[in-house]
Amino acid sequence: MIDVKKLCSEKGLRMTEQRNIIADAITEMSVEGHPDVNEIFLKANEMDKNISIATVYRTVKLFEEYGAIEKHEFKDGRSRYEAIEDHHHDHLIDIETGEIHEFTNDQIETIQRSVAESLGYKLVDHRLELYGIKIKKNN
Repeated sequence: MIDVKKLCSEKGLRMTEQRNIIADAITEMSVEGHPDVNEIFLKANEMDKNISIATVYRTVKLFEEYGAIEKHEFKDGRSRYEAIEDHHHDHLIDIETGEIHEFTNDQIETIQRSVAESLGYKLVDHRLELYGIKIKKNN
């Protein structure tokens, strides 16, 4: 698991007590999903009642600017966040439930590099989001 607090410190961000709490909340919540700012606020506010939603918004933006967390827009109208990880992964989003599945696939990675190279580019970054609905199985 990536520690957002540690990552921010390594990148030179001065960590206040409230930033530490917000970083801990994001780290903990990233294990199980991709929280939005309100969910991060609720978690951080459990740890420190003095943390305001405005503080969480500012801090999340700062963490994103420092490259400690990544912002996702999964077509549900909410910006969601996750800690930057040391391995690349893509997302499959269930449009009925909002459930988000992380996955890696070497074939997809190879195809994406191949497409970039065929167009005369070296691939340096990408994001893949798949949207679907669960296939209903007949009994």
